[in-house]
Amino acid sequence: MVQFPVILEPDEKSGWTVLFPDLPYGVTQGDTVGECLTRAQEVILLVLEDLMAGNKPIPVPRRRRGRRVHYVTLPLLESAKIELHESMRAGGVTKAALARRMKLHRQQVDRLLDLGHGSRLDQVEAAFAALGKRLSFTVEDAA
Repeated sequence: MVQFPVILEPDEKSGWTVLFPDLPYGVTQGDTVGECLTRAQEVILLVLEDLMAGNKPIPVPRRRRGRRVHYVTLPLLESAKIELHESMRAGGVTKAALARRMKLHRQQVDRLLDLGHGSRLDQVEAAFAALGKRLSFTVEDAA
């Protein structure tokens, strides 16, 4: 799954300010670390959805160290959609071309790439297959 680092900086007024070192923009805040991480996930998804809407590349998250660095893991479905977007960009495949390959309407592909839409995982898997790729995942013990 896709993970992005965030940096929590103490803030006298709001508890913490959350910075996103690998994203081109975005900031949030919260009173507790848990609140900050929840809001951070929301901001990350909004920024990535905006980048995807503009057919821009998704920044590659870098490993970072430090006591103020936390990692936000994106949900499986959203991670798969982000990887689908990147696979399409790498292969030069437009939404219209993917729709033709999958025998779908363009609007269905738009929803498939919409991070806010609850697509079925089998539909995302079919999109990867249309790109000559296979979707896989692993199950790990919780940390």
